Amino acid sequence: MNPKLRSIRPEPATVNGRPVLLLRDPLGLSDQTVAVPQALAPLLALCDGTRDESAVRAALQVRHGIYLSPDRFAEILRHLDEALLLDNDTFRLARLRALNAYRSAPCRPPALAGHSYPADPQELASLLDGLLAGVPRQPISLLARGLVSPHIDYQRGGAVYAGVWSRVAASARRAEVAVILGTDHQSEGALLTVTRQSYATPFGTLPTDLRAVEAVADALEGVAWAEELHHRTEHSIELAAVWLHHVRRGEPIALVPILCGSFAPYIEGNLDPATDPAIDRAIGALRAVLAGRRALVVAAGDLAHSGPAFGDPVPAGPVTRTQAQQADGELVGAITRGDAAAFFALIKAEQDRRHVCGLPPIYLALRLLEPVRGEPAGYAQAPADSQGTSFVSVCGVALL
Repeated sequence: MNPKLRSIRPEPATVNGRPVLLLRDPLGLSDQTVAVPQALAPLLALCDGTRDESAVRAALQVRHGIYLSPDRFAEILRHLDEALLLDNDTFRLARLRALNAYRSAPCRPPALAGHSYPADPQELASLLDGLLAGVPRQPISLLARGLVSPHIDYQRGGAVYAGVWSRVAASARRAEVAVILGTDHQSEGALLTVTRQSYATPFGTLPTDLRAVEAVADALEGVAWAEELHHRTEHSIELAAVWLHHVRRGEPIALVPILCGSFAPYIEGNLDPATDPAIDRAIGALRAVLAGRRALVVAAGDLAHSGPAFGDPVPAGPVTRTQAQQADGELVGAITRGDAAAFFALIKAEQDRRHVCGLPPIYLALRLLEPVRGEPAGYAQAPADSQGTSFVSVCGVALL
């Protein structure tokens, strides 16, 4: 067997005074956590599917001076296999079973209800109304065609959520269909990922617009289903859907939920999303199916992720925060001008070193709505660790 580790993000930690890497299944198919000593980090990199077990052990010893007995290596592989962290038949069977269960369920249940926000609809409404009550009175955008909304948790991003959703509430209530473009944090290469499942919130169910979903899937020649299981636990669409349902006072609306994959190929290479025929086809299909309908387009995406919590080598202090606010201001400026190309160019120029996870949904929303302009409706830098050394920046923009 050639062991191949799945695409996962190890989390540094200390267990019993020893530095380890915690490995978890990003799809949530397994609730097991595997702790690997940090000294064995090279082992994880060598498990890339190109070597058998003896070759992995030999490379580990020759390249890194680490001897691992066959029994110890077999034990590690067993733990990884049981936790569904290896790209093998065990994982693929578990994924297939989970996908079948997801597709056969009555709806896509809210994954974060009772954890990130109240599952009880009255408690949830009270929470969101409290956030809305804290927003200074401001003009209501009666003609809003969309918005940029955070997908950070409500506790940290509540003021920005409330600021932008209060601006577009009237337009949201008038809309006949809503497209939510959300960041796919578990993206494995798919550009866009759709689902036929309807998203449920504690307020009820938002029925998926199957005609729109099928149009996007057809435009992408079927690959839009490849990572459908990501919808099961991804929070970006869910957190926007809850706000949409709330500002509509519990009235359901046809929904087009689309997860947006990583733009790394455009950032790291010579490809340009402006000339990608797949993006053109998907946007063209959406425009055609939305024509003549009052639509609201939501880009559910955060901005920068800075500090050690996101792999940066140094803590994010006051200087970093000031610089980030300036750089984020340029991004928001491009959004308000409706300039998708400039928004992308700013992030590419810095090789996305600030980890702007909202790049794909915001870029695609601007492309879908162009010509479009925006009105800023909030900005914040939310803490991302208990030491105050990392933060996530979020913004709200009403798109007109």
